[in-house]
Amino acid sequence: MKTLSKIFISLIGLILLSGCENILEEPVKSEFAEGNLLLTKQGLESVLADAYAKNCAGVSVRNVVKREEFTTDILWQTGGGENGTAVPLINFRWDPSNEMEAICWMRVWQVIRNCNIVLDNLPNVSDIQSDKERIQIHADAQFIRIWAYYQLWDEFGPLPIRKSQTDPLELPKATTGEFQTFMESELSEVITNLPEPGNEPAYGRAHSAGARALLCKWYLNTRQWQKCADMAQQIISSGVYTLYPDYEQLFALENERNSEFILVKTALANSGTVNILLPTALPWDFREGLDGGINGVINDKWSNFASQYRMYDEFYYSFDPKDTRKSRILTKYIDSKGDVIDLLVDYKDATRGIKFPPDPAASGDAHGNDFPFVRYADILLARAEALNELNGPNQESINLINMIRNRAQVDNLSLSDFKSKEELLEQILKERRWEFWYEGHRRRDLIRTGRFIQYAHNRGINNANDHHVWFPIPQAAIDANPLLEQNEGY
Repeated sequence: MKTLSKIFISLIGLILLSGCENILEEPVKSEFAEGNLLLTKQGLESVLADAYAKNCAGVSVRNVVKREEFTTDILWQTGGGENGTAVPLINFRWDPSNEMEAICWMRVWQVIRNCNIVLDNLPNVSDIQSDKERIQIHADAQFIRIWAYYQLWDEFGPLPIRKSQTDPLELPKATTGEFQTFMESELSEVITNLPEPGNEPAYGRAHSAGARALLCKWYLNTRQWQKCADMAQQIISSGVYTLYPDYEQLFALENERNSEFILVKTALANSGTVNILLPTALPWDFREGLDGGINGVINDKWSNFASQYRMYDEFYYSFDPKDTRKSRILTKYIDSKGDVIDLLVDYKDATRGIKFPPDPAASGDAHGNDFPFVRYADILLARAEALNELNGPNQESINLINMIRNRAQVDNLSLSDFKSKEELLEQILKERRWEFWYEGHRRRDLIRTGRFIQYAHNRGINNANDHHVWFPIPQAAIDANPLLEQNEGY
C-alpha cells in the first residue's frame, strides 16, 4: 500500500504541474483515486513512465560513465564532494558498506518493481482498446524490466529473479545458467511483441531493434559467440541503421535522432531528466574552448562542477594523430583570467572529454543531450569480435573494423596484419576504447576479455583482485534477505 501511495502522489504531482485549470474538479480526483490508479491505462502508463525515468535517468547516466571508466584506463577524478566516492572506485577499494552513488542497487530494483506492478495489473485494465495495444504495453514493461536486470547483472552478477509483486520477498540468487536462460528467453519474447523502430509510441521508448541490440550485447558479454554474431547480423541486415558520417557531431543535440543510435536514454534541458556529464568535464575556470569540438565556445551560463573528470595522457596519446575520435577531447582553453591553459603541458592526466557538447538551451548543469547505450558501431564491433573468436582473423571482421576506422579517417587494416586471434582481439579492444570512451563500455570490455585486473595492476593498483570483477551487494540488502548470499571475496 505504501508503494501504491507513493505512485499515486507522484501522479497527482504531475497533474498539478501540467497546469490543470481546476485541480479540485471531482472527476479528476475520482479518476485517479488510489484504488482506481492501476485499473486504467493512464494509471499504468504513469507507473511505466516512472520506470523509464528511473532507468539510468539524469545523474545515473553519469554514474554509468564513472563506474565503467574510473575503474579502467580512461578516466579518473579530482575535487568536490564526489571525490569521496570516486577514490574507492579508482583504487579498487569498494566494499559492502561503501555507499557509492555509482554502484546502483535500489534505484534499479525500483524499476523492476514498477514493471512488475504494470505486468501484474495489466489484465485487470478495461479501457485498453485492443489486444495489440495490451500486448505492446506488456512488452514495453517486460523490456524495461529485463534491461534493469541486465544493469544489475553488469554490476553484481546473477541475482534473484522477481517476476511479480506476489513473489516472496526473500529469494536466493539465480544460478548462472538460470539467469542466462531468463535473460535470453525474456529478450527473445519481447522482440516479437515490440513495435519496429520508428513505430514506438515516442522516441526513446522500447522497440524491437533495441531489444535485439541488448540481446546482442548479452551474448557478447557472456561469450556466446555464434549467437552474438547471428544477432548482430540480423541488425545489420535489417538496413535500418548506419554509421553517422561525422563522429565529431554525432553526439550534438541537433543530431541526436540519428541513424546510429539504437538504444537511447533521452534527455531534455532544464527538466527532470538531463545529461550532466559536461559540468564534470569543463575545467573549473573554463572560459573559452580552443579545441575539443568547442573551439570558440564561451561559457557564460553553464555550471562547472568542483568534481573534475580527467583523462589519462596515455589514453590521449594512444590515438592515431589523424583519428577524428579524439577531436572531442579538450586539451587547450582560455581561463577566466584570459590565460591559455594547455592541459597536456601544464598538467598531468588532465585532458577533458567533451563528447556531449553544450546544449545551447541549457542553464547550469541541465543539458539535454541524449545518451546512447547501444549504437550501430557497437553492433559492428560485436560481430567482428564474435567472428574472430569463432574463426580467428578473418576478412569480414577486418571489413567491419575498417567501417569504423574509415569514419575516424584513419588507415584501413589488412588481414595480413594479424597472425592470431589474440592479436586481432587486441586491435578490437583498442578500437572499442577509442570509439566508446565516455559511453560506459570499457570495464565490461576488459572483464569479458580477461584483462580487467591485469590492467589495474599495470596502473599500479596492486590490491585489485579477481573478485573485483563484481561489485559487492550492499550490506543492507544482505541483512534484509537471509537467502541472498554476498558475492565471493567480500
